[in-house]
Amino acid sequence: MKFGVVVFPGSNCDRDMQDALQNDLNKEVQMLWHKDKDLSNFSTDDCIVLPGGFSFGDYLRCGAIARFSPMMQSVIEFANKGGKVLGVCNGFQVLCESHLLPGVLTMNAHQQFVCKNNYIKHNNERPLLIPVAHGDGRFQADEKTLDDLEKNNQILFTYCDATGNITNEANPNGAARNIAGIRNKEGNVFGMMPHPERASSSSLDNTDGLNVFSILGLA
Repeated sequence: MKFGVVVFPGSNCDRDMQDALQNDLNKEVQMLWHKDKDLSNFSTDDCIVLPGGFSFGDYLRCGAIARFSPMMQSVIEFANKGGKVLGVCNGFQVLCESHLLPGVLTMNAHQQFVCKNNYIKHNNERPLLIPVAHGDGRFQADEKTLDDLEKNNQILFTYCDATGNITNEANPNGAARNIAGIRNKEGNVFGMMPHPERASSSSLDNTDGLNVFSILGLA
């Protein structure tokens, strides 16, 4: 599996993602500029990653301008053909703005930027300690959409405490139903607010991020 990492003006986690994929997961990585649109080097077995940061300064709404970049038009086509796409933090916001994923990311409930290690879990597996760093990470959707996400097993990660309990205190941004990450119905587009690329190296004394990539089928 080969990875392409899209770089927007304002991206600041693109090199972190590249380093994690290349050095921790031993994957081939190609950096992709947002004004380009050629994905001919990628097959649907590969994965395009939208990294964290502040694309276009987060003007209008987070990810709203990046959604119209030439590369994003190709990413949307790529996803619709079954190619894998992962959006982390700002990348998750871009995916929602692009309607590749349902819902929206809004300002944190406490209206403050949050930057800390936070536990998340996938189904009933052990909690993973993954950093969060965002000001607009509060996932919201109407009740029907939230019910559908649960019914279709589209909720990938939920915020929890160290023991795996889902509590309001463990929710860093007020996200509906403690949602930290979701996927589309087809299972090839993933979005999450926590940063697995910041927890994928033994030199950081945390490799829980590798489990995240494994859960997504990208390891």
